[in-house]
Amino acid sequence: MLYEPHKRISERALTVWRLSGVFYSFFILLLSGGAIALAIIFDWPKWIIAVALAFLMIFAYLSVFFIPTVKWKRWRYEVREQEIELQHGVFIIKRTLVPMVRVQHVDTRQGPLLRKYRLATVTVSTAATVHEIPALDVTEAEELRIFISRLARVVEEDV
Repeated sequence: MLYEPHKRISERALTVWRLSGVFYSFFILLLSGGAIALAIIFDWPKWIIAVALAFLMIFAYLSVFFIPTVKWKRWRYEVREQEIELQHGVFIIKRTLVPMVRVQHVDTRQGPLLRKYRLATVTVSTAATVHEIPALDVTEAEELRIFISRLARVVEEDV
């Protein structure tokens, strides 16, 4: 790759994504517990219990430890005068260039977990889609929102 974006998202994103993984794992725990209970009640084969426990453990490890770490390491962004470059992905790395000419509006968004950890997501809307830069420090997200908005306005005036 010739030139990769170099700005990273906040390291506190790891905590938020790991907590989300714990919540998702809790639902998988309920499903696995239900499968195990049915296997015991109806005297199903014991391998069903083993598969349910293995699935739970693998899912929990991936969603709490592996995926958040790799996701954080791969998430990068760069805002330039003419474009916004995004790079993300766990198994498949996706690089996106968003021309400033296409930017229609820029927002920040915070859910309860992001708010607790003083993080925000910046969303950049174009006519076709919405791109986001997740889990930035709140002040950095606000500054980035204003900066992109100004750059988009300058590009629009030049056209």
